[in-house]
Amino acid sequence: MIDLESIRLRIEASVAGAQVTLVPNDSPAAQPSLLVEGAHGLAIALFLRDDAELRFDYCSNATGVDWLDTELKVKVKQVVDGVEKEVEQVTKKPGYLETVYHLYSMEKRHGPLILRMRTRNRAGEAKLPSLTSVWRSCEFQEREIYDLYGIEFIGHPDLRRILMWDGFKDHPMRKDYVEPDDYEYEPTPHDEVLEKAKEHYPGS
Repeated sequence: MIDLESIRLRIEASVAGAQVTLVPNDSPAAQPSLLVEGAHGLAIALFLRDDAELRFDYCSNATGVDWLDTELKVKVKQVVDGVEKEVEQVTKKPGYLETVYHLYSMEKRHGPLILRMRTRNRAGEAKLPSLTSVWRSCEFQEREIYDLYGIEFIGHPDLRRILMWDGFKDHPMRKDYVEPDDYEYEPTPHDEVLEKAKEHYPGS
C-alpha cells in the first residue's frame, strides 16, 4: 500500500474542496489515520473505493468515540498594573463525536486504512454522512454507533436502534451517560445493583 501521506495528497487532488489531516498515533500500535471533514466524507469514501491503485473495497469495522469538552491551559505574558507578569489562560475546546472506519482492499490485498470523521459538537450537530452506500458492511455498524453514541448518519437506509429498545432514551456509550437506578429489568439484583435498587425503592 502506498504511504498515508501520499493517499492524503491524492484525496485532496481528486476531491474538490477536501481537506485531509494525517493524525499520528503515539500509542504502542503507532497506527496513524486520516481525518476527513463530514462535508466531503462520502465523496472521499467513493474515491478510496474506486481509485484504480487504492481499491479499498471492504470496511471491516466502524466504531464511535466520544470526546468530551476539554480545557487547554497556556501561560502568557501580560502587563498587570504596569508590571509584566506570566498569567495562565484557559481556553475551552468543545467536545465532539467521532466515527472510525477500518478499510481494506481485498483486490489489492492491502490495508488497513483508518478513516475518521468528527461531528461539529456532541449535541444538535451530531450528524455525519452515512458510508453504507459505499461499503455495505457499514449498515449495522452505523446503526450501532447511532444507538450507542447518538450520531445521526445522513443517508443511512434504515437508521434505527439495533441493541437498545425503541423507547430507550439516551445513548449508553457516551461518557456523560447516567445509568438508571431502578433496575426493574433485573430480576435478582445483587451487590452494587442491589444497593442502587434499594436507594430507588426505599423501604422495599
